Amino acid sequence: MSGDARVPSALTIAGSDSGGGAGIQADLKAFAAHGVHGLSAIAALTAQHTRGVTAVHVPPVDFLRAQVDACFDDFRIAAVKLGMLATSEVIHAVADALEAHRPPHVVVDPVMVATSGARLLADDALEAMRTRLLPLATVLTPNLPEAEMLLGRPIADDASAQRALDDLRAFGAGAVLLKGGHLDEGDRVIDRYADATGTVRYEHRRLRIEGHGTGCTLASAIAARLCLGGTPRAACEAATHYIADALAAAYRPGLGDVAVLGHFARFKAGR
Repeated sequence: MSGDARVPSALTIAGSDSGGGAGIQADLKAFAAHGVHGLSAIAALTAQHTRGVTAVHVPPVDFLRAQVDACFDDFRIAAVKLGMLATSEVIHAVADALEAHRPPHVVVDPVMVATSGARLLADDALEAMRTRLLPLATVLTPNLPEAEMLLGRPIADDASAQRALDDLRAFGAGAVLLKGGHLDEGDRVIDRYADATGTVRYEHRRLRIEGHGTGCTLASAIAARLCLGGTPRAACEAATHYIADALAAAYRPGLGDVAVLGHFARFKAGR
């Protein structure tokens, strides 16, 4: 057999969610739902459930680097998804690893605050994220609060959201998908995408559901689509549709009000 016959894989470098709804657990479900072999390097361990985060443990960065190197040593990694990277030390270690291995695509979900409101990013890590990770991003996927933290200013309406796209791309990302769930635009959710060729909007009906792991799942779906050969724009469009379906199929396994996404809803519906 000639050439490299290994099936392409997607790697998530993120935090683990003991409640199974977000983080590494959500990422691997999204990879599987897209038919992609999923790999993981755990950058943080969280004790959490549907009502909040109760504890966070950050493993030694040498062990994180060992996980990443082991994955690259054996698998043909076509896309990497970055999630919760809690400290500047972790961010620098991940950036060093990505610069050494040079994967074709990197999707950066700049996780800063959990759905429950718990802060997941140390104060000294924000500048490291701006300078080390964003220039490596094929696609950057912030929600509005994360974009506000990255830019240092509020985003309150359509005009400021549009301006934010260009300013976020100025950090070095090839494309930006600014998630619109936090912006009040009536009965629609508008996700705004920008790359070097222009901007586009993806609109979906707003569902009155507080979903857990939506950002993790969206970024992982984009990474999976890139892994399968899609362009960043096509990957982002398809991922927003996938999230809409998964959120519509969300369920509540715990005592909290937040719902876990139905990652395999399309299979159940025959799509």
